[in-house]
Order: sequence, then structure tokens, then C-alpha cells
Amino acid sequence: MEQVGIDIAAPPDRVWTVLADIERWPEWTASVTSVERLDDGPVAVGSLARVKQPRLRAAVWRVTSVEPGRSFDWAAKSPGITTAAGHRLEPTDDGTRVALTIEMSGPLAGILGRVYARLTRRYMHVEAEGLKRRVEAR
Repeated sequence: MEQVGIDIAAPPDRVWTVLADIERWPEWTASVTSVERLDDGPVAVGSLARVKQPRLRAAVWRVTSVEPGRSFDWAAKSPGITTAAGHRLEPTDDGTRVALTIEMSGPLAGILGRVYARLTRRYMHVEAEGLKRRVEAR
């Protein structure tokens, strides 16, 4: 499992407002080209979104767990691999600690994980830094 953490000088509710508005991610992270919600309403268990990232095929992500204002997890399935990503917010004395995780499983996870390891880590850092810039600029 890969994990990236970043501290943001803003309360968790402000970070959550930006993070949970997944359709607007392309505005603040270069790791996402487009997000198309495939349903309506706030992010909830079962919510679906088609996410396009540079150098990767578009994937449909399904929210698997959500604690509004605190965290959400989602997963995308392709033949031979499931990719699960987590987004966690923890209040700190100075704002919010954000932890992003990604984990691949399935018969192709080992090989694809190695092939895409560098790109995955880079995209996670780009996402964390973009979220920080977006939230702190508000």
C-alpha cells in the first residue's frame, strides 16, 4: 500500500468541502483530467464516478465507505486488478492532516503495481499538494 500525508492549514470541514466535490478535482490537481459523476447527490456509499487521469485509462470508481466530513474510500475494478483508494482527514492543532492511500489487489496487482509505482506515487503527491493549495487559497 502506498500512503501520502500532508498538513493543511484549514479545519477539516473546509478540506472536506473541496475533497468531496470530486467533479471539481481537475481544477486543483493535475493528476486528474476529468471526473464525471454517474449519479447525483453528495458522495455516498455506492456513488459512481468515471475518472480520467493522464497516461491511464478511464476508470469507474465506486465509493465503498464514507464518513461525511472525515473520510471516503473508493475502488475501481479492471480485469485482473482492483485498485482501492482512501482519503482521510484528521483534525490537528493547526488544521487538518490528510492521508491518501492506494492499494492494488488481484492476480495482476503485483506486476501492474510495479509498472505503475512511480506514476502512482507522483499522482498521490500531486493530489495532496493540489488539495493543500486549493484549500489554503480559499
